[in-house]
Amino acid sequence: MKVPKGLQILTVPGLHGSGPGHWQSRWEQRFPDWQRVEQHDWSRPSLPLWAERVSESIMRAQRVAPRGAILVAHSFGCLATLRQAALDPEGIAGAVLVAPADPDKFGVAGLLPAYRLPFPTILVASRNDPWMQQRTAFSWGTLWGSELHDAGMLGHINADSGLGQWPEGLALLDTLIQRIEADGSAGPSGDRAGPWDGGLEVSSTFPYI
Repeated sequence: MKVPKGLQILTVPGLHGSGPGHWQSRWEQRFPDWQRVEQHDWSRPSLPLWAERVSESIMRAQRVAPRGAILVAHSFGCLATLRQAALDPEGIAGAVLVAPADPDKFGVAGLLPAYRLPFPTILVASRNDPWMQQRTAFSWGTLWGSELHDAGMLGHINADSGLGQWPEGLALLDTLIQRIEADGSAGPSGDRAGPWDGGLEVSSTFPYI
C-alpha cells in the first residue's frame, strides 16, 4: 500500500495492546514506516491518558508528515482517537475506526464528540461483536459522519477473529486514503479544501452469513 507523501499512518490499539496475531501488528510488520501509538499502561483504560498519547504521536508524526496522520484505531483505541478529535482535531487527516469499544461501558460517552467530525472516517463494526452491538456502533458513526461498514460475523475484529493480514481492512484504509486525496486532504494548518461529507449508507464486503 502506498501512503501519499506528507501523510503518516498511526495504529491505535485497544486495551492490552495488539499481540503478534492481531491485524494491527501484522500491518506494522508489513509496513515498517507505520507507527504505533504506545500507551504507558495497556491494562488501564484511562481515556484522558490514552488521548494524550494519541496527541503526542500526532505531533511527532507532523514533524515528518505535514499533511497529518491517518489513525487506524481498534476498540478502546477508537475512543482515545475520538477523544483527541474532540479536544483538537488538527493534525488528523482521517481515521479508520474498527470495532469501537462501547463508551457507555467505560462511562466516557460525554467525553466523545456528538457531531460530524471535520475529517473523513470509516467505522467498521461486526454483527456479533461482544463489546458493542453493531446498531449502537452505527448510531455513533452516524453522529460522527462516518462511512459505515458491515464487517459480517467477525466478533471483535481482533486476533481471535482469525483475520490474518485482513486484506479487507487494508482495502478500507486505501479507500479512506483515496478520499483524503480527493477532498484536498489536510494542510499544515489542518485546513481542508472543503467539508467532509461522509455517506451514511452501510457498505459490506461480507457476501455470506
